[in-house]
Amino acid sequence: MSMRGRHLDANSMYKRGTREHGFDALDKEQGPERLLNGMGKDVGVPSWKHSLRHVLVATLSSFLYGYHLGVVNETLESISRDLGFHGNTMAEGLVVSTCLGGAFVGSLFSGLIADGVGRRRALQLCALPMIIGASMSAAAKSLWAMLLGRLFVGTGMGIGPAVAALYVTEVSPAYVRGTYGSFTQIATGLGLMGSLFIGFPAKAIEGWWRICFWASVAPAAILALFMEFSVESPHWLFKRGRAADAEAEFEKLLGGPYVKSAMAELSKSDRGDEADTFKFSELLYGHHRKVVFIGSTLFALQQLSGINAVFYFSSTVFETAGVPSESANMCVGIANLLGSFVAMILMDRLGRKVLLIGSFSGMVVAMFLQITSATSLVSRGSGVYLSVGGMLLFVLTFAIGAGPVPSILLSEMFPGRVRANAVSVCMAFHWIVNFFVGLFFLRLLEQIGPLVLNSIFGAFCLLAVLFIKKNVLETKGKSLQEIEIALLPSE
Repeated sequence: MSMRGRHLDANSMYKRGTREHGFDALDKEQGPERLLNGMGKDVGVPSWKHSLRHVLVATLSSFLYGYHLGVVNETLESISRDLGFHGNTMAEGLVVSTCLGGAFVGSLFSGLIADGVGRRRALQLCALPMIIGASMSAAAKSLWAMLLGRLFVGTGMGIGPAVAALYVTEVSPAYVRGTYGSFTQIATGLGLMGSLFIGFPAKAIEGWWRICFWASVAPAAILALFMEFSVESPHWLFKRGRAADAEAEFEKLLGGPYVKSAMAELSKSDRGDEADTFKFSELLYGHHRKVVFIGSTLFALQQLSGINAVFYFSSTVFETAGVPSESANMCVGIANLLGSFVAMILMDRLGRKVLLIGSFSGMVVAMFLQITSATSLVSRGSGVYLSVGGMLLFVLTFAIGAGPVPSILLSEMFPGRVRANAVSVCMAFHWIVNFFVGLFFLRLLEQIGPLVLNSIFGAFCLLAVLFIKKNVLETKGKSLQEIEIALLPSE
């Protein structure tokens, strides 16, 4: 073997692992990846700065996702009063949950859209229903107009985060891909916080809720405009047979010295993909079914952990401790944001699997605190503060791993030919589980009580730890091509 060949094998960012060794071989690598130029000269690692601005623009879709999730928290009472359905819990529930139906539809078609028009255009398209829906909601004179607006917004919410996860994964250098992927969780947290801040005056100022909806039009328009000046995914371009365009985009993302190595590795894993016809049955019965199972299970466990119940109960628990509901929502939002920043720092240092295990383990401890606070083992006063502490710990640890990692991991683990459609299927499953958890949560709460329900949530968190240890592979610092080769079935 020549010196150049040995050097390439040791240091290339785009080096392919063997199926026999899989991730065991890949995990022996230490430090960030390095690249060789066309002459075999080591040129180090590509700068993270080239791709940063493109990633930041894409994460605006996650900001909008978080904003529209939280925009009705402070405004629902004034909306119901102004539109004439105050006290109708079914109608109020529909205003909140109609987004879920739209998001399910949007996520189901997000893969087809992303593969059909490209990641960049798909992100621009997701802004359109958000602009239309927010405008309809802001101008609504009846419940049905509000619901239609929320349905449009939900469609954009279903498309945006799924495509953003793909886009960020495909334009980021491997050594910062996890860090950049955690930006989507931070953006979601900022969106939630933003909706809470803007919604504070809603109870005091008549019609303020309309301003809250109008405010979301601006970031959606900025997303659509700025994506026009962002790069397209080189992976998508190459898959469409546009190798020259892919090369040009790699130069913008990585810099000139890294283009040849990137293109060479891309051609190894994706060659011939553009000629293949994708069938959804491949995801259910083909050799991708195991990854689909892992992804869908992760999303299911994420929802079954009880995160929505914690958010639902936050105001009640904090009010028991003498904290107003507005401050309670803000405390939970800060905990979520703090955990997201911790995830950003640790994602490419500790790895996805470590964060997932640590996150769900912390959630088990948090649920134990919640359960203990509801028993006779502690006094009422101590129980309140124990419950508050457990709730904040739960949100914090969720945001460190269970929140951001599944979407990052799924975008990394699927090969380019099926990535968009596979992620859309897993995200659609996420929305289905989310819907049913929301549907049965209150009924279960009434029938079995919070103590038993929190015990069930804690059991699901523990189950998640065991599932992750057995089934999830580490992808930290690996190129998408290395991951794809390692996951190929043995012949």
